[in-house]
Amino acid sequence: MEILGAEETAARLPYADLAESIKEIALERKSGDVQVPARTALPLPEEGVLLVMPASGGGLTITKLVTVHPRNSRAGQPTIRGEVVVIEATTGERQGLLDGAVVTARRTAALSLLAARELAPRPNGPLLIVGAGTQGRAHLEAFHEGLGTSRVFVNSRTEERAEALVEHAKHLGMEARVVGDPGEALEEASLVVTATTSRQPVLPEDVAEDAFVAAVGSFEPGAAELPGRLVAGAAVVVDTLEGAREEAGDLIQAESSGIFDWASATLLEDTLLVSERPKGTIIFKSVGYALWDLAAARTAFGG
Repeated sequence: MEILGAEETAARLPYADLAESIKEIALERKSGDVQVPARTALPLPEEGVLLVMPASGGGLTITKLVTVHPRNSRAGQPTIRGEVVVIEATTGERQGLLDGAVVTARRTAALSLLAARELAPRPNGPLLIVGAGTQGRAHLEAFHEGLGTSRVFVNSRTEERAEALVEHAKHLGMEARVVGDPGEALEEASLVVTATTSRQPVLPEDVAEDAFVAAVGSFEPGAAELPGRLVAGAAVVVDTLEGAREEAGDLIQAESSGIFDWASATLLEDTLLVSERPKGTIIFKSVGYALWDLAAARTAFGG
């Protein structure tokens, strides 16, 4: 069994390849060729949570064990720790162990990349990233690699982290700068990523009519990165409807306010099967799904 550390796991998961694997496996879900039971969430001290996420299909099965610790960010420690166990489905032979935090970051960013590539009205425009943590960095790299994004604005409640992400962007050859408020960049940015642990909206109610917004930070009913009015005026696409109904606070709170109807939300794979794409502002909300970890396992081990 191969035990891959963070750098080795990242090397096995190029964003563009992973986005293609996610697309393939999303379409397999539509045909019923994969199995993904509901994930188990166990509350931990200090607002933490243990997530157990199994999935199986295409000759491989995986179990992802992740703990999320939001308060770690204040102490400069990782907020996500975990592993993905990759198993040959027929014999049970253990193929390998992937670094769970790296898998989470890269498959989430690759999923947003896929959604932006397929749905964004202006996928070649500038990018605004709100939140300069692990997911902010992964999305910066994914959009640069997969879409050729060359300009980025970064907003973070921690100026040091925003500056560090801007320096990373410049190292990649991008034009980048820090903005003190997301509104400063919304007139220019056609791609927006919110990747924060904020429990309150981090964007204003109005963005450009042809903007693509990937909201990946909040994953519990009481947290919402997006204001309800923004949700109400957009075409909403989700990675998993069941998961979104339980965890997407942005959508749950908008629905509770009577300005959003779950019937209007569309699964990502349903948009991949039709030639006509949603119009206007596009919101892609992802809360995490073991199927995308299975896609990562296939990419890493050739399943």
